[in-house]
Amino acid sequence: MLRTPHGSISTPAFIPVGTKATVKAVLPETMREIGAQALLANAYHLYLQPGSDIVDEAGGLGRFMNWPGPTFTDSGGFQVMSLGVGFKKVLAMEAVGVQSDDVIAEGKQRLAVVDDDGVTFRSHLDGSSHRFTPEVSMGIQHRLGADIMFAFDELTTLFNTRGYQEKSLQRTHEWAQRCIDEHERLTAERTHRPYQALFAVIQGAQYEDLRRKACRELEALRGSAGTGFDGYGIGGALEKHNLGTIVGWCCDELPEDKPRHLLGISEPEDFFVAVENGADTFDCVNPSRVARNAAIYVAEGRFNINTSRFRRDFTPIDDSCDCYTCAHYTRAYIHHLFKAKEMLAATLCTIHNERFTIRLVDNIRASIDGGYYDDFKSDTLGRWQGRIATP
Repeated sequence: MLRTPHGSISTPAFIPVGTKATVKAVLPETMREIGAQALLANAYHLYLQPGSDIVDEAGGLGRFMNWPGPTFTDSGGFQVMSLGVGFKKVLAMEAVGVQSDDVIAEGKQRLAVVDDDGVTFRSHLDGSSHRFTPEVSMGIQHRLGADIMFAFDELTTLFNTRGYQEKSLQRTHEWAQRCIDEHERLTAERTHRPYQALFAVIQGAQYEDLRRKACRELEALRGSAGTGFDGYGIGGALEKHNLGTIVGWCCDELPEDKPRHLLGISEPEDFFVAVENGADTFDCVNPSRVARNAAIYVAEGRFNINTSRFRRDFTPIDDSCDCYTCAHYTRAYIHHLFKAKEMLAATLCTIHNERFTIRLVDNIRASIDGGYYDDFKSDTLGRWQGRIATP
């Protein structure tokens, strides 16, 4: 159980992403109805628009977006990698044997430059120049007022060399110390706001020694007033087949009485692997992102509802689903909405995909409590890995 000033989170739990203080196309009230225990927003995006000062003036992130439950904010470290090298917004990637410290995605322009003090970047909105340091990130996140926030880190790619990974890990460690120090200062200064938990972010790519070293060193860090981290985020690009191994390395080293949040996963098989290796909470934009492109999750896999075979399919997306969409609308209607380019299409599909994902992790938790985890896993993945072609 993860306790915050705005409520408790039963773990394991999936935390839907509302990057700009909204889960795209869906009301916060609806997210509560479909079972979301908390929402995660992004400090980088809210800093640029509307500005963290406005969110602070509104009373904090939850009040600003009319969300009564717990909130998380990501530090912006992920955007450093994304702006810097232009890769898609995914945690898992394949290095395919290539290593370079000057890697950049084809057709992309480098919008962020990292140095030992922080990151200088250009806004993706208007090209204006900005600079993030650990202190700036802490200031932004304190003003945003989330219950849980993350230390500012440098996210590398699997394409970076071992030498750069080592250098980056040291930089992230130094930034973590600066984050703790600034967090202590701002907590003492902002006594009119509830306490915000600070999670460290563990990097180290695919290297066991670097991951374990990062965990040990971050766990030992303290501020001048003796403050340590309240929890840990397991981050960084990694190869999907190594997910469980890397999470296991980290959780071996981390204290059992502090939560571990795995950044950026949402596929069913990943949840099982992560839970078995010690992760407590997870976040990812995928359920809502793919929904806006007509991709639907069901127990047997994923399919696109905008294809012609659904024009006259007057059944729900999923007979076994308890979401609002499945209770009230048919595949044929949602197919029509996509073809007509109606905004309601994104709303209805996002409700379903987020509910599917939240319910899956809720059921994992129930199966652990009920002592039938192995059977539930076998049944769920046996169906999911069929990856249906025709539902």
